[in-house]
Amino acid sequence: MSYDHDVEKLEKKGSVTGISEDETHAVAAENFEVGDSMYAKLQRFAGKYNIEQRGVERVPENEKTDTKLYKAGTMWLAANMVVSSFAIGVLGPNVFYLGWYDSVLAIVFFNLLSITPVCFFSTFGPEFGLRQMILSRFYFGAWGVRVIAFLNCLACIGWSSVNVIVGAQLIHTVNHGVPEWAGILIIAICTFIITCFGYKVVHIYEFWSWIPCFIVFLITVIQYARSGNFTAMPAGSGKAEAGSILSFGGAIFGFGTGWTSYAADYTVYQPKSANKYLVFFYTWLGLIVPLLFTEILGVAIFMGTYTSDVYKSGYETGKIGGLFGAVLVQDSLGNFGNFCLVILALSIIGNNCPNIYSIGLSVQVLSSHLQRVPRFVWTFIATCCYIAIAIPGASHFETVLENFMLLIAYWLGIYEGISLMEHFVFRRGFKGYEPSHYDQPNKLPVGIAAMIAFCAGIGGAVCGMSQVYWVGPIAKLCGELPYGGDVGFELSFAFSATTYLCLRPFEKARFGR
Repeated sequence: MSYDHDVEKLEKKGSVTGISEDETHAVAAENFEVGDSMYAKLQRFAGKYNIEQRGVERVPENEKTDTKLYKAGTMWLAANMVVSSFAIGVLGPNVFYLGWYDSVLAIVFFNLLSITPVCFFSTFGPEFGLRQMILSRFYFGAWGVRVIAFLNCLACIGWSSVNVIVGAQLIHTVNHGVPEWAGILIIAICTFIITCFGYKVVHIYEFWSWIPCFIVFLITVIQYARSGNFTAMPAGSGKAEAGSILSFGGAIFGFGTGWTSYAADYTVYQPKSANKYLVFFYTWLGLIVPLLFTEILGVAIFMGTYTSDVYKSGYETGKIGGLFGAVLVQDSLGNFGNFCLVILALSIIGNNCPNIYSIGLSVQVLSSHLQRVPRFVWTFIATCCYIAIAIPGASHFETVLENFMLLIAYWLGIYEGISLMEHFVFRRGFKGYEPSHYDQPNKLPVGIAAMIAFCAGIGGAVCGMSQVYWVGPIAKLCGELPYGGDVGFELSFAFSATTYLCLRPFEKARFGR
């Protein structure tokens, strides 16, 4: 029997008559116990094994029982106390040829900038009980948000692919008999098991998983300090230096702000009475501490490749995994060092959990028909997709990492430009929302202004991007040719925000919403 047959059953009961299509699917989703469709059977299967059954439906206040606000911090602490953020720091001296001091300053400044939107949107979860992509309907409209949700799906899969490659490199360093594709499978399967169960299990895992990772990073610091291989390479100067800092800053920004598009997903079960300032602060602390710590450590240890043949050889043969191997294994720790490498490899699970959990929700936003498939099924499909991407991509990790981080920064700069303007200028804060309208398209913005502004933001990114395949005219002015300096995310934000501010009043006057 079909899902539509289940809806017909509910209509006969009077449960869904006379309401919108989204509301119909929401009611059907919450009444799957009466159906005999594949959807209903899968949901009952999920309930049997305590797998989260709720999808993008609004979380009612009586279910918002997560009163431990500090979990908003431990969530992101675990997701960023990982080897992937260490790899971002390595990009500074390795790809952009920056010195010690300029790399560190770029890390501090661009991280402070990048995490602010994540902290801000985390406060929306307790207030409205809506997922981040559903909240985006209030900025982009019921149709425009589908473009945003699609981009978010690509971002989730891209993040997961990039992250899992790093973990696989570490496992391969520990045991060369384990090929990278096998390491990718190990990490991906573990991540799927955790995210399959949903919000509560993800939070439980993240609450504890950062501790062993932090201990291993501390051991890494101690071993590296004992080696005496650190050298503070001097900063450059002129246009070349400016261009490198801007491009490195774009990669840092892309990594830190990448959590923006699902920030509210991880506070949505916190009560409306939750203190917004505390939610913001805990989120900020959970982001800034691991990002600064791991990225600066990445810069420092890569500096060791300039003075140590062991470090240099380790990086050339095993990339990030080989570099950690040089510090933890070849520097006298032996088998214990290998154990530390395994812990770091498994830290990728904590980094990928937010991506793989949220992608199931983003897929359901693409169409009300896709809500007929339970979230955990989309989680499984997404896992298969990023495994298929990561295995062939493992051989050229750094190129993938640099380009992907910058592309993430571009589209999220646009997202932030539009959403922040709508919130502060046109809705004038939280009181300007009526959360019950989330599934009523005729009461949401039409989205014309947002989509035109989105296109303008793309134009800004094209003018400011510095990639191997394209260097924008403004990027050429920001550094030495041929690559200049990447200012794509700055321009994408400015172009989209300005265009939206100009067009949104006309849209509101014409359509009244």
